[in-house]
Amino acid sequence: MQNLYATFSAGFPENHDRTLLSLPDGQTASYADAERESARLARLLGELGCNPGDRVTVQAPKSPQLVWLYLACLRGGFIYHPLNDAYPAAELEYFLGDARPKLAICTPAREAEFRVLTQALDCQVLTLDADGGGSLPAAAAGMPPACIDANCGADAVAVLLYSSGTTGKPKGAMLTHGNLAANTATLIDAWGFTTQDRLLHMLPIYHAHGLFVGLGCALMSGAQLIFRPKFDTEEAVRALPGATVMMGIPTFYTRLLATPGFDRACCASMRLFISGSAPLRADTHAAFCERSGHAILERYGMTETSMLSSNPLAGERRPGSVGPPLAGIDIRVADRHDLPVAAGTIGAIQVRGPNVFKGYWNAPAGTTEAFTADGFFRTGDLGRLGNDGYLTLLGRDKDMIISGGLNVYPKEIEQAIDRLDGIVESAVVGVPHADFGEAVLAAVVAESGSPVTATGIIEQLHGQLANFKIPKRVLLVGELPRNSMGKVQKNELRQRYADILS
Repeated sequence: MQNLYATFSAGFPENHDRTLLSLPDGQTASYADAERESARLARLLGELGCNPGDRVTVQAPKSPQLVWLYLACLRGGFIYHPLNDAYPAAELEYFLGDARPKLAICTPAREAEFRVLTQALDCQVLTLDADGGGSLPAAAAGMPPACIDANCGADAVAVLLYSSGTTGKPKGAMLTHGNLAANTATLIDAWGFTTQDRLLHMLPIYHAHGLFVGLGCALMSGAQLIFRPKFDTEEAVRALPGATVMMGIPTFYTRLLATPGFDRACCASMRLFISGSAPLRADTHAAFCERSGHAILERYGMTETSMLSSNPLAGERRPGSVGPPLAGIDIRVADRHDLPVAAGTIGAIQVRGPNVFKGYWNAPAGTTEAFTADGFFRTGDLGRLGNDGYLTLLGRDKDMIISGGLNVYPKEIEQAIDRLDGIVESAVVGVPHADFGEAVLAAVVAESGSPVTATGIIEQLHGQLANFKIPKRVLLVGELPRNSMGKVQKNELRQRYADILS
């Protein structure tokens, strides 16, 4: 049996009364609680008419009960379909219509809305709130605390996770029990997870980072989660002395650096800080290392593949690089004809391995297009592989700018701007231009009170970059648009400034 829950439970500590979740109010939940409550929920979902392969759509706040629900779906062979709790009705209508769930779980405040959105579907609606209350746990309370786990094959879909949809409608990536089991086992080995670890978990669990990477690594290794509903700098400083590992996005680390209480004493019990979901700036890496005594381990993954590469646990954690491919995963950089390019050459990142998803939900043509003839997945990212195997990301293929027939890689320009005095961060995009087709536009956030000017930035770039790479326009902005995981939304910048040079 390849059921992912069975794989997780094989790694549970021998004493199931050991703590799994340590909660903000001082309460704890054990591995035995996880087994018992997920069994109740799996029984309930079955009695509600869910069969293996049915989707269970969930838009609910992070809580222990949400973890039990995820495990229940794995145990019953139901496809877990988590949604960002920020999605409004218009977006929910698309997700629900595409996934066609048998059951939808939402907050009590959105129950009426969900009932309207699902009225044309064969779908029941139950509720779950941030405190673990609602009609779902109430109904599960009367269920026997045991179930028979579904006999899922490795190819059975475990989770349906939609892409961010920066171009066109989001697509649902089908991650199988086998995909997630293989990738989690690889990460545990790569990052040295053991039952003695205590992972500070402040990530959302509607996203691959918090769900597959954070939660998965803890469950499969029998570790403990210091489980918090969201990132908060003061709470992080309080919790870090009791943790051994932290996973976060770059924003978490920049905010910790801005917190006076964050220092080496705070990190005395830590063995590892991991960053992902968005690029980590080299100066953040250096400042964090000086302040904490720890070099952040940056890694690379995506919705369709989970983790692909990682800087090493023992070895050089190179700023600006996402490290070599993880064990068992093939990464190549290819040209437009899917042929590998020479080391150090920029090209399209393509990957193959047991972690790569089964395909896109209800999109056979999109699935076919996403893979090369020899079975590599086209990530849509640009990068280069060094002779030593370290991978450097250079942005999304769709973000590449073709100006006057010449390729411009935004990351190169962003790095040049970010090195200038008084700059917090920048984002470079291409916008329509009558002569060049596309022209380079830079949105720049400067330090408060800094004398930085747009003209001054352009002047300093002369001599550092070829003329065709220098922005035709620099805009000083208060902040860059980001999604919930800290990624800069360049599509928003392109839309916002589409006519600025016309």
